[in-house]
Amino acid sequence: MESVFKTDKGLVRQHNEDSGGIFRNSSGDLLAIVADGMGGHNAGDVASEMTIKELQKEWQQTEMISTPDKAEEWLKTAIVKVNEKILSHSRENIECSGMGTTIVAAVCTSRFCTIANIGDSRCYILNENGFQKLTEDHSLVNELVRTGQITKEDAEHHPRKNVLTKALGTEEEVAADVLSITFEDGDYLLLCSDGLSNKVSEAKMEEVIKGELPLAEKAQTLIDLANQEGGEDNITIVILHQTAGSESG
Repeated sequence: MESVFKTDKGLVRQHNEDSGGIFRNSSGDLLAIVADGMGGHNAGDVASEMTIKELQKEWQQTEMISTPDKAEEWLKTAIVKVNEKILSHSRENIECSGMGTTIVAAVCTSRFCTIANIGDSRCYILNENGFQKLTEDHSLVNELVRTGQITKEDAEHHPRKNVLTKALGTEEEVAADVLSITFEDGDYLLLCSDGLSNKVSEAKMEEVIKGELPLAEKAQTLIDLANQEGGEDNITIVILHQTAGSESG
């Protein structure tokens, strides 16, 4: 499996409050994460960095995950632990009060991927059926679209587009949406923060990922496109490519 992680603070923000990474456990299974932090001062980057570090630590102590059910259970349990740690840290450190983060994470083996998300960081798949979004945003605007109060077109320019209905580390109890998919030779998975998805159309994402560039250049091209559209937000990307007998990352 080929993999690449890239993050960029964009053209406007002073700090990069996104975090992410790609980690392997002793069995060679892969955990990919994107987290988009939020909160006053620099608290957003504290929340997102804590998320990555805690999940990395949990993952590297984990043996082989042989089934999607085990992957789903692992993600749910690990995310609950991280939620408790972020909430506790924000209560003990006044400068971090109210901090939180989105998360989209994927556990990938040679046969399947299991994806968990909270907030509006997204996961897309490119396979023989085309390019499609696998996650649902936990946002006010998505809720308005889902209930038929506004159209998808209205959502693109809605003034409250960035208001989340759920985040990691802001409440006592939070449950991630989790799903498992087959991940076959030639398939791509894209995880990203909204710094990409708010700026680059799904059609353009598909075009770049389908292209002939090496994986790292595909990720950089997507970041460049988001910055060309204004780059008002941090941009973080993970791309995974299922390839027989090939590893990088």
